[in-house]
Order: sequence, then C-alpha cells, then structure tokens
Amino acid sequence: MEQNILEYNSLRENLIIPEYGRNVQKLVLHAKTIEDDAERQLYIERIVELIYQMNPQSKNVLEYRQRIWAHIFRIADFDLKVTPPEGVDINAETALQKPQRVKYPENNRTQRHYGANVKKLLAKAVAMEDGAKKDAFVTLIASFMKIAYKNWNREHYVNDEVIKSDIGVMTDGAIQLGEDFELITMHSSAARRTGPKRSSSRGRNQHGSRSKGGQMRRRSNNNGKRRR
Repeated sequence: MEQNILEYNSLRENLIIPEYGRNVQKLVLHAKTIEDDAERQLYIERIVELIYQMNPQSKNVLEYRQRIWAHIFRIADFDLKVTPPEGVDINAETALQKPQRVKYPENNRTQRHYGANVKKLLAKAVAMEDGAKKDAFVTLIASFMKIAYKNWNREHYVNDEVIKSDIGVMTDGAIQLGEDFELITMHSSAARRTGPKRSSSRGRNQHGSRSKGGQMRRRSNNNGKRRR
C-alpha cells in the first residue's frame, strides 16, 4: 500500500502572484504543456474567466481583464503561445520594469502642530518688503499660531515668547519679533461654540414659584367658599 507523502510549501515552487493561489499557477503551467494551439487558447481563456469570477470586487476596475492576461504571462515566465487581447504587454523587459520612484516630500518635521500653511505664510512674509503691511501680516500669522498651539495642547499655557521664538526658528532668523511686539487676541470657532451659556433655570424657578403660589391661593379661596 502506497503511503501518502505530505507536500510542504517550503518544498514547492514559489508563487509568482500569491493572490491567485497555487491552483491557478498549476493551471497556467499545465497550459504550457498543451500541444494544440486552439485547445491551449481556450484553456487560457477559461483560466481568465476563473480569475475574473474569483475577484468580483474588481470587475469595475478599468482594464481588469488585460491585467489578468498580463499576470498569466508573468506566471508562465512569458513563455506561452497564445493570442492575448490588444493592450496586453507580453514583453518581459517592459512588463517587469519597475516604475520610477516617487520622491517623498521633504517637509520640516519641527513645529508640525502649526501646519504646513503657516510655514507658507511665513515664507511669504519673509519675501515682503518691510513696512506696515508686512508687520500687520506677521501679527495675524503670530496670533493664528497661538490659536493653533492651544488647539494642539489645551492643557499647556502658551506664552507669547514661545510664538516669537518659533517664528524665528521657522524663518531661519529672517523674522525676529522684539519684546514690544504684542499678539492680537483671537478666538477660535471651537471656543465660541463651547463657551459658557446663560442659564434660564432661574427664570423657570421664579415662574414655577409664582405658579405654585397661585395654586395655593386658588386652593385657599376654594376652601373659604366651602366654609361659607
């Protein structure tokens, strides 16, 4: 009696495209052994339909069938004598070519709680000519930075000197605010929404006491009539 030999994944061939599974890879490799061209073409087209049904969520993806054909050629190591649809690249050099690496934006990681827009505004202020317009612009930026700092850390009290120091660091010393510089007091919309509200309980209590007193007076009048 023959014994069943276990086949471990470590002894199998590597999966070219793991998302399709090992059975699909075996079907594609078996298609390479089919000698008849028409039968081989039909066999591969059925594999394409099988993969298409295995991933119904990708049916709305543009040119999804062409992608499946390209993956089949990749599994077959581009050694498959079938006729692919138009637009499918069966050239190994171009199909396996990696796209160019996208350059990651190099932003300054310091003072991130102020936001990237504040850094752009400060850069614009540095480029402006000295004068009243520039001073007013810097004042608005500094006041907004104070609000942003409070929203970032509500438990920490922010001093104006901290904002002045951060502006000097973020502008590489191009803007230095002196001791006589004063920030404008600005309030965020969140602070206005969560501000103290007037309580109307006092008026309701007074109204309630008056209504209660009126009920007591009506009761006393009714009692008096009964006594008569």
